[in-house]
Amino acid sequence: MYSSIETSAIPRAPARKSRMLMVGVVLVGIVCLVSFAANPLGTAIVPSSASRSMYRAGPSTSSIPRGASGISSSSMGAMGAINNHNLKKMPKGTKFHCNWVAGERNLKGHAKADGSKYRVAVIGGGPSGSAAAEIFAKEKGIDTFIFERKMDNVKPCGGAIPLCMVDEFDLPESVIDRKVRKMKMISPSNRVVDVGRTLKPNEYIGMCRREVLDGFMRNRSVDLGAVPINGLVTKIDVPRGDSDPYVIHYQDYGDKTAGGAGTPKTMEFDVLVGADGANSRVAKAIDAGEYNYAIAFQERIAIDEEKMEYYKDLAEMYVGDDVSPDFYAWVFPKYDHVGVGTGTVVNRPDIPKYQKAIRERAKDRLEGGKIIKVEAHPIPEHPRPRRVQGRAALVGDAAGYVTKCSGEGIYFAAKSGRMAAQAIVQLMQGGTRLPTQQEIEDTYIADYDKKYQATYVVLDLLQKVFYSSNAAREAFVEMCDSDYVQKVTFDSYLYKTVQGGNPVDDIKLLFSTVGSIFRAQATTPKDREFSNPVESLKRL
Repeated sequence: MYSSIETSAIPRAPARKSRMLMVGVVLVGIVCLVSFAANPLGTAIVPSSASRSMYRAGPSTSSIPRGASGISSSSMGAMGAINNHNLKKMPKGTKFHCNWVAGERNLKGHAKADGSKYRVAVIGGGPSGSAAAEIFAKEKGIDTFIFERKMDNVKPCGGAIPLCMVDEFDLPESVIDRKVRKMKMISPSNRVVDVGRTLKPNEYIGMCRREVLDGFMRNRSVDLGAVPINGLVTKIDVPRGDSDPYVIHYQDYGDKTAGGAGTPKTMEFDVLVGADGANSRVAKAIDAGEYNYAIAFQERIAIDEEKMEYYKDLAEMYVGDDVSPDFYAWVFPKYDHVGVGTGTVVNRPDIPKYQKAIRERAKDRLEGGKIIKVEAHPIPEHPRPRRVQGRAALVGDAAGYVTKCSGEGIYFAAKSGRMAAQAIVQLMQGGTRLPTQQEIEDTYIADYDKKYQATYVVLDLLQKVFYSSNAAREAFVEMCDSDYVQKVTFDSYLYKTVQGGNPVDDIKLLFSTVGSIFRAQATTPKDREFSNPVESLKRL
């Protein structure tokens, strides 16, 4: 619910500085009070030095499993028994390009000694990869290739995008399934708070299906000149010299063998952009380091028209240790169905139990519905320790650009892809030179961190405070009933800037939050205070 704040957009006026200082004071006060409420004997619970350096390096964890589900085989076996239902056709005009590359192209240019152009490979055709490929494709001195293993890939994702992304990336109406203008926040005790009172008539949160959004953005990059390769990258040979090429090994699905495994092929590239998700092959090749990750699980459920009308412009968010020990569960409207899901970091094996709980809490509106698709996917918890190595840069989920607390990732994926490509194109000077690692770090990484580093730190703190116990969740939902909180939250989410506000209102919010936390703490049974006491204390 608390959304992302682009700090670079804040004017450096004294009033704005005082506001940011006040916000910091409010957050510190909330953390201290929650720590005391949860631990009244006086043992301090404060963010550790490791958590303060989270954005810079991040904790070292075990590798993300290749299966990407984080769910036991027995659980997935039961879920696999559910037959998928063919979703309705894509909006009119949406199609997938199929002119896959079967071999090498004859390239003409002036950058290299042999007369060929420099080649850029974008690995991954989601929002981050498509946004990057679009920028590269516009550059006449560069040959751009975009790899995607499954062109109609359906990713488990809430599918919410901010209004600024619709304008900034010129997305058409056909990509937006629903325009959400109302939201219900439901607490552990099932208290309901209606959110959206401060929205203007033309403001909304866009709800989309990833297969539609991804397909549109990828097709646009192809129309501009990017060459699509329907294939799975299996190995990347990293160059030893400053100008040696990267060698990509892949299975070409555009020229499948009788067995359906594709044809093994290799191609050489001068620059790589890793946009291949949380299980990034590019990240592994450049030794980018691991990170903690959540599992997002979602069921697409078709409900009757009367119940679908209820969700016409409404989304629901549920919090409570029954639906997730450290995140929230959701019911988001799609084109002709709803997405019902949850996520967790600290207790991934219990995802089926949490999913059953969210269906139970929303059963009045889901009753009689039919599960048409089941989806699961790893979601990164913070940026990777290394995001650039040599002439390879990571963007989107591959770089770890998903915010805590809100779980937002689509906008940051597209934004990072565009920023990385813009920086690299400028450094390549019309395709006449190759960029260095230091140059990419000094431009793309430095600019991205300047804009969004504070966002990740603040939302990490908010998640640790408000998702740590049912008492804190009750306080969180109570806070959302404030018009001031709704305005600041929606403005920052929709436009990625801090809008309005003043120190007096911030002080009022601090005292209101204090009251909410203590009231919730006093009324929450002791055996229900922490969803997972050990893990919750670790996260604080």
